[in-house]
Amino acid sequence: MPVGAERVRPEPSGRPTMKDVAAVAGVALKTVSRVVNGEPGVSKETEAKVRAAIEQLRFRRHDGARMLRQGSWTRCIGLILEDLADPFYAQLGRAVEEIARAHDSLLLTASSVEDPVREEELALEFCERRVDGLIIVPTSADHGYLAGELAAGTAVVCVDRPAAGLSVDTVLADNRGGVADGVGHLIRQGHRRIGYLGDAPGIYTAAERLAGYREAMADAGCGTGEHWVAMGRPDPLGVRFALDRMLAGPEPVTALMCGNNRATVAVLRDLATRGTHPALVGFDDFELADMLPVPVTVVAQDPTAMGRMAADLLFRRMDGERAQPQRLQIPTRLIQRGSGELPR
Repeated sequence: MPVGAERVRPEPSGRPTMKDVAAVAGVALKTVSRVVNGEPGVSKETEAKVRAAIEQLRFRRHDGARMLRQGSWTRCIGLILEDLADPFYAQLGRAVEEIARAHDSLLLTASSVEDPVREEELALEFCERRVDGLIIVPTSADHGYLAGELAAGTAVVCVDRPAAGLSVDTVLADNRGGVADGVGHLIRQGHRRIGYLGDAPGIYTAAERLAGYREAMADAGCGTGEHWVAMGRPDPLGVRFALDRMLAGPEPVTALMCGNNRATVAVLRDLATRGTHPALVGFDDFELADMLPVPVTVVAQDPTAMGRMAADLLFRRMDGERAQPQRLQIPTRLIQRGSGELPR
């Protein structure tokens, strides 16, 4: 290249097509199609030339386009979670992936980050890419935008939360009962002043778990102090202010119930800076909970079972099942490790 000449970046040539293969091999397009699709009528010598051209160009058959032309499945399903980085959703997603692989299908996964607009954009984009089905952790307050996709034959299943304005199969955990079990366990240890830290109250699971806390306290004849409940995203500053209120005054709480794993971890970090150590039960298990100086008692969900069940329901719908939509609830399990067994 001459000195001072500008280096021009070449334009991408794009994915090689069967026409490209035919040109390199010096054969007709129909001949390439026969080789690619394993059809008879091609001599061994010609087939060898076509396969050499395929290897040279690194051609790959576009199965999605072929299936769409045939009116068949694309063998892809979509999964929209709240947050791929959350350990609960990571386990759920892995379970869905294993079922998808067993059905020879590819899983496309994305995070809504609790944003209804983003959820709708992702769901409709997946549908535009002709996924055969969708599994969604709902965020939006109205899922009517999926009515047209359902009518067009796209299977939809909701997991972890129900969808508003949409009648589809749904897989839930026993959120209300699980928190009630955790609070009841603390009450049996002698605690009557029990604080609760949950997620944003507009989230279905957060509202259900708060209801479980209030019901368990009422059933035991325990009141709930004005500052014993904190609802919101479990950021460090918000958790610190909430604990300042709960642990101060003439009647501080003696125990805490946390509404999800993020709240539990935030509370543990804050308590490590304080001289007081109330009893604690967390909703959701988390890594190393059993390895802390005082192992953490938790109400454990089963995200693997939830993911498998949601995927099974989806593939049954894709296979043509037309029964009324089901709403399935998976029980939680109290795991006693020490922090929830601290006496008053």
